[in-house]
Amino acid sequence: QVQVVESGGGLVQAGGSLRLSCVASGTVLSIIPMGWYRQPPGKHSELVASFTAGGRTNYVEAVKGRFTISRDGAKNTQYLQMTSLKPEDTAVYYCHFRTSLSAEGIDYWGKGTLVTVSS
Repeated sequence: QVQVVESGGGLVQAGGSLRLSCVASGTVLSIIPMGWYRQPPGKHSELVASFTAGGRTNYVEAVKGRFTISRDGAKNTQYLQMTSLKPEDTAVYYCHFRTSLSAEGIDYWGKGTLVTVSS
């Protein structure tokens, strides 16, 4: 079983910064950080940032230049550095891990961490 826990959310003023962390733990042979999603109040979730093949990263247009995703494989941890935050960034942020990139891989998600950006 794998546990995924996000942290680092909170209340911040517009223009401020936050760094989200997400750690996966448990009994598993391998765990791969996949990226971060968010769900704004009353809206569907969206992919914010992800790791792509070859170690590259991908971002939704709305956060490009402001958010940076990173990972520490040795610690089974991934991060989301968020700067120049805007009220529209307010959402519950979830991180995603997967045991394998193959079709047999199992997905794991945390319960999320709330980010609230005041204007």
